[in-house]
Amino acid sequence: MIAIIDYDAGNIKSVEKALIALEEQVVVTRNPEEILGADGVILPGVGAFGDAMERLESYGLVETIGQVAERRIPLLGICLGLQLMFESSEESPGVKGLGLLPGRIIRIPDEGGLKVPHIGWNNLKFPNEGRLFRDLPEDSYVYFVHSYYLQAREEEIVTATTEYGALIHASVEKDNIFACQFHPEKSSGVGRKILQNFIAVIRDVGE
Repeated sequence: MIAIIDYDAGNIKSVEKALIALEEQVVVTRNPEEILGADGVILPGVGAFGDAMERLESYGLVETIGQVAERRIPLLGICLGLQLMFESSEESPGVKGLGLLPGRIIRIPDEGGLKVPHIGWNNLKFPNEGRLFRDLPEDSYVYFVHSYYLQAREEEIVTATTEYGALIHASVEKDNIFACQFHPEKSSGVGRKILQNFIAVIRDVGE
């Protein structure tokens, strides 16, 4: 069973549909027992960093997500979910993130004629081996929608990058924690394979 954390942050239905298409059992929930009892957990989301952290706090989910990490349950953050896993964001000064991984979220620079938010398909480079990208070639294209991007403090956790006005840390992996700035559920066959690879991680942990 894969639990998708519901904290009113949008983008949940498309993630749920993608997993159901892969014939996975899915529960959309904010119940701590269901989340901690799942084989894998996904933290999706679109919207503002500060609002999202406020909702996670109000639903008592900050502690639950921390326990998911501590218990080594495979955890995947998608888009805003990736950003929330880090320490802070320029979007919401003074608001602390979940702090599961060291790094900060900064705004894509308004220069060079690039439109912000960044909406569209970009290719990925793989600076470090990542289990999410197993059997995928470098320069695979995935779909992004974001105005802010990750600067991870530990370069060794960065498994995918892309270029859009800056070098964007597009995916990270450390122990049981995985995250993508892009939307695998909207990234066609490449995204399907990424989700399948996450499911394979869940199965490996369960064996």
